[in-house]
Amino acid sequence: MEFFLDTAEMKEIETGLEWGMVDGVTTNPSLIAKAGKPYLPTVQAIAKLVPGPVSGEVLATEYEEILSQGHRLAKLADNVVVKVPLTPDGLRAVAAFKKEGIRTNVTLCFSATQALLAAKAGAAYISPFVGRLDDVAEEGMELIEQIVTIYQNYEFDTKVLVASVRHPVHIVQAAMLGADVATIPFKVLEQLYKHPLTDAGLDRFLADWKKTGKTFDS
Repeated sequence: MEFFLDTAEMKEIETGLEWGMVDGVTTNPSLIAKAGKPYLPTVQAIAKLVPGPVSGEVLATEYEEILSQGHRLAKLADNVVVKVPLTPDGLRAVAAFKKEGIRTNVTLCFSATQALLAAKAGAAYISPFVGRLDDVAEEGMELIEQIVTIYQNYEFDTKVLVASVRHPVHIVQAAMLGADVATIPFKVLEQLYKHPLTDAGLDRFLADWKKTGKTFDS
């Protein structure tokens, strides 16, 4: 499974890359607005820093404007993936981008039928939002299971990118179901490392060695 960071904060991306756990990045208008940064320059800066795929989202909802903005995003860097909304105009644009060799990430997916349409249109990634489904008393991971099964049945090339991840359990469940990617807030990436028994065990090892009065070399 690949890990993408879901952020527009450069320091978070730099840290994730240093840890060796970040394969790509996803951004969206909300994240960039929260960071208080300009839109296209931010996507370009992230793409320059990250060797893997970087999803930059269009701000348009109509076909021609989606194409226009998508082309501008794709020209920022070779690793930019154009993120497109799951609408009729969006999927029409996905098919057009596919013919041009431009990779797309279809976002705001909340049903298996939507995911099927995105795959048929030629999306490189589909982004089901599991946390938001959980918020409205649905089971987000049931959707991941459905999409993975459908894509395997028909050998679609579209990768399942689990989005709206809220906690480490989402990551474990997504991995068990065979999702290709999870896009993760930095705070959740940090939580993946944490376990109280690890901390307690390390403290004990160091305390036991300190009692010997010896050093690493002696």
